[in-house]
Amino acid sequence: MKNLKYGIIGLGYFGEKHAEVMSNMRGVELAAVSTRKHERLEEIAKRFNVPGIYADYRDLLLNKEIDAVSIVTHMNDHRAITIDALKAGKHVFLEKPMAGTVEDCDAIIRAAESAAGSIFMVGHICRFDTRVSLAKTAIDEGRIGRIVSMHATRNLPANISGGVLDKISPLMGDGIHDTDIMLWLTGSRIKTVYAQNVRVRHFKYPDIGWAMYRFENDAVGVIETVWLLPENTSFQIDARMEIIGTEGAIYIDCGNSGLTINDKSGTVKPDTAYWPGLLGKRVGVLRDELCYFTDCISQGKKPDIITPDESRMAVSVMCAAEKSAETDSIVRV
Repeated sequence: MKNLKYGIIGLGYFGEKHAEVMSNMRGVELAAVSTRKHERLEEIAKRFNVPGIYADYRDLLLNKEIDAVSIVTHMNDHRAITIDALKAGKHVFLEKPMAGTVEDCDAIIRAAESAAGSIFMVGHICRFDTRVSLAKTAIDEGRIGRIVSMHATRNLPANISGGVLDKISPLMGDGIHDTDIMLWLTGSRIKTVYAQNVRVRHFKYPDIGWAMYRFENDAVGVIETVWLLPENTSFQIDARMEIIGTEGAIYIDCGNSGLTINDKSGTVKPDTAYWPGLLGKRVGVLRDELCYFTDCISQGKKPDIITPDESRMAVSVMCAAEKSAETDSIVRV
């Protein structure tokens, strides 16, 4: 079989991670990249020996040789770019959140349903984390009974979040991960949300977001997103979840990498799960997720680990949480 010719639209931090994965994935040729920043475009194209470089993503989509694209741009650009890519007949991997509004999600879903020959998937990377998926298996097997309570923490040091808080809020940026996990683990919809934000610094979005959920199955859930940990915190992300059931409990710890390095620059805990480097390749959960997407393309199969409707639901809940924090009221989802 011929290689899948792949393009990446958006070359920020995570777009670069996509390039690192796709540049050496078996059966895939990284054939095109696109960003409006000319120096960045040339840098990435040269680094990965990419033949197709496009300042305008629309020109990339006109290239009929490109089979599939990753869209790794700001969420407010997702609607237009995704719809254009689907209309151009491309398979589309769209990084979460699907969009910034439910209306934009609905427009994307309609476009995906109309693009009969295209595989469409939203990237919710935590569903591919072995620790989370094993918890899901244990829950589905009935090992902890019915879920009644969940609490999730996903916090960042201030020196990392400072470069992000003018682009996205802690709730939409990270809270959506744990919200989606809770929806997946319970198999239940969220009825109501009550959320609170705390602003410390002078960015567009607040530094802290908390939300409490009531599920249709009567479970409760709390998500904590604090993007203000001390700057000298020795890890990049503190991600943990507690799931209490009627007959047991599960504790997921994604905050400890299992590796600590203490050198002249200080103590660090490098990522060993999501996108670590190994033997010159970018491996880990992101690679597994993108492999799943390309496998779906080769098999002509709709992705079912995460569906567009499930991704839309996560956005809907986060929009309700932002509204709740703004109005200091309980909001129905």
